[in-house]
Amino acid sequence: MTAAKLNRRQLIAATAATGAVLATGPASAAETSAPDLKGKSILITGCSSGFGYLGAIHYAKLGAKVFATMRGLPRPEGAALGKAAKDGKLDVTLLELDVLSDESVNTAVAEAERLNGGALDVIINNAGIGTGAPVELQDIEAMQLLFETNVLGYQRVARAALPAMRAKKSGAIFNVSSQLGRVMVPGMGLYSSTKFAVESMSEQMAYELVPHGVDVTIVQPGGFPTKIWENGNKLTAPMLERADEERKAAYPELVAGALRDGGGSTDPMDIPRAIASIIAMAPGKRPLRLPVHPGGKPQIGINDVSAKTQVAMLGNSPFGPWVKDVNGRG
Repeated sequence: MTAAKLNRRQLIAATAATGAVLATGPASAAETSAPDLKGKSILITGCSSGFGYLGAIHYAKLGAKVFATMRGLPRPEGAALGKAAKDGKLDVTLLELDVLSDESVNTAVAEAERLNGGALDVIINNAGIGTGAPVELQDIEAMQLLFETNVLGYQRVARAALPAMRAKKSGAIFNVSSQLGRVMVPGMGLYSSTKFAVESMSEQMAYELVPHGVDVTIVQPGGFPTKIWENGNKLTAPMLERADEERKAAYPELVAGALRDGGGSTDPMDIPRAIASIIAMAPGKRPLRLPVHPGGKPQIGINDVSAKTQVAMLGNSPFGPWVKDVNGRG
């Protein structure tokens, strides 16, 4: 089968609209009365902006004790979050946490546990970055930063928090993935690759943690207007400057559309609201995957097939009870 050849204008339009292309179809984010999160302790990474910043305020308003983390404190974003929490009389503690550093992650999680008086109830792995342009132009420097942040960062935080959670036999880990952790858009570089890795790592973790009473939920946002687009451009631009001209000349349309202003006009608060509703669910009942977007969610079909395939493959194996438990939720 030969793919139709798109002209330059079509390709540029397609890449520029990546964040909004899925913004059609019925709404799906759960619209329920605000859940009660009193008594819950929540640590969130990447709280300088976007889902992390909004989530920190939202969960605290619902009664949670929030540990909002970001790297490079003190910084203006931290001061802004601190002021918002103080003005709202919210229980939000700022902690410095750099997901690229084992020491920083371990120190921040240990401090949160100390202040909490024990294991955390919820971890939200949210810190992430993205770059554009074709895969061939993603040099090793860019690739390493993507995987270190989006995949190894999640693993560092989970490994730091899990011993106390396992000892308590309770807890929930939310790993923020993406629709692009299940489907791909040309020109999005290796962002999808990192999110595919998050999907796999999280699902395996979900099975393994069933006997320890810890739930894992993979959050799958569609396009939302957060700073990931602006920050992604800041990473993509120097990467393109490093690329040699022969490589760039091989992908003129995709290079022209590599810097994006995306996310559409959707409401980023959909993500914290959806996560809060899952936090409030009974342990052992939280879904493995949480697609969130007011428009199309093309990953749902893949999620369904994946769940059926896992059960068919392992349902009668020694791992069957874990796999059936996780895939039977939601």
